[in-house]
Amino acid sequence: MGENSRLVYWVKRLSEIALIGWLLLLLLIDVLLWASAPDGVGWLTSVCGGLGIAAVLRRRRHRVSDLRVLLVVSVLATLIIGSSGADGTPGLAETGALLILVVGGLRSIEPVRRASLFALATMVVLEISCARIPEASAGVAVGFLIFVGWSFAAGTGAYLRFQMERRREAVDSVRRAERLELARELHDLVAHHITGIVVQAQAAKVVAEQKPEAVVPSLEAIAGAGADALTSMRRLVGVLRAQDQAARSPGSTLMDMRTMVERFSSAGPQVAFEIGQGITDDTVAPEVMTTLHRVLQESLTNVRRHAPGTGWIEADLKLADRPDPDPWSGHVPWTGTTVRLKVRNYGSVTDARISRLGGGFGLVGMAERVEALGGRLLAGPTRSGAWEVMAEFPLRPETP
Repeated sequence: MGENSRLVYWVKRLSEIALIGWLLLLLLIDVLLWASAPDGVGWLTSVCGGLGIAAVLRRRRHRVSDLRVLLVVSVLATLIIGSSGADGTPGLAETGALLILVVGGLRSIEPVRRASLFALATMVVLEISCARIPEASAGVAVGFLIFVGWSFAAGTGAYLRFQMERRREAVDSVRRAERLELARELHDLVAHHITGIVVQAQAAKVVAEQKPEAVVPSLEAIAGAGADALTSMRRLVGVLRAQDQAARSPGSTLMDMRTMVERFSSAGPQVAFEIGQGITDDTVAPEVMTTLHRVLQESLTNVRRHAPGTGWIEADLKLADRPDPDPWSGHVPWTGTTVRLKVRNYGSVTDARISRLGGGFGLVGMAERVEALGGRLLAGPTRSGAWEVMAEFPLRPETP
C-alpha cells in the first residue's frame, strides 16, 4: 500500500531538486555576467539571487517573512545600482525565485487578500528592478518580458488556489454529510438504549413482587445499560459538535455485514468474507462496528463503480496484538490490541470511461469517520497487484 506514497514522495523530491538546480544555474549565469564586466556594485544582483534561492528553499515554513525580506533587499539593490550609475540588469536567479514565490504565495498565503497584495508587490519590485538597465528602451523591453512572466506565474498560482479551494469545499461537504447522517441515526442509538433500560426496569418491578432478592442484579444491569448509553452518546455528540471531525453512525452488527456481503456477491463479483476468532458484536464498540460496516460498504461500492472487471474480492475482520506499522514511515500509531478490516480486490480492469469521470470522495468520507474514532485508514495497491483498503482501530490500547 505504500507504493503510491513512495512514488509521490520521490516525485516531489526530484521536482524540488530540479527547481533548485535550475535556480542555481541562473545564479551561475548572473555571476559570470558580472565577472565578465565587473563593477563596484554589480555583485548585489548575485546577492539578491542567492537570497531568492534561500527563500525558495524555506518557502514552506517562512514564506511570508522571507518574501518580504527579498522584496526589500531587491528594491535597495536597485536604488544602490541606479544611484552609482553602474550598468546592471535584473538578476535571472532573483527574478526566477520571485516568480516561484508568486506561484506558491497565491496558492498558500491566507487570506486571499494578503496573497494578492504580496503578488502585486512582487510585480512592482520586478518592474522597479528594470531601472538597473541604463538604456530606457532596453529597460522597457525587459520590463514587458518580466510582466509576461509574472502574469503566467500569477495565473498558475490563482488556478492552483482555485483547485485547492474546490477540494476543501468538497471535503467539508463530505464531513457535513457525515455529521448530518449521525444526527439522523443518533435517535436510533438513544431509542435502543432507552428501550433496553425501560424493559429491564419493568422486569425488575415484576421480579420485586415475587423475588425481592433478585432486584439488585436487575438494578445493576439497568445502571450498566445507562452508563453505556451515556458513554456512546457523549462520544457521538462530541463528534457532532466538532467542526473538523467526521460523523460516526451507530447500530450495525456482524450480521448486517454478512448480509451486505451476500447481497453484493449475488450480483458479482464474489466476495470471500472472513471474521476472525474473538470478534463479536460485544467485542467492538457500536460506533466502531458501524464505521467498519461503512468502510466495507464503501470499499465494495468503489470496486463496482471504478473496477468493474474485478475477478474476486477478499475481506477479513480480525483482531491483532499490535497495529501494522505505517507502510512508508514505519511508525506505529498506538500499542495494544487492534481490530482490523482489510478489503482487497484482484484481477480488476479499470473502465476508461469511468476513469475519465474522476474519483469521488468516498475515501475522504471513510478516512474522516475512521480518524474521528481514533483509528486510521490506508488505501492503495499491494505488491501482489491487488487494491487494498485497510481500516484499523485500537481495541484495548495500553497506557504507555
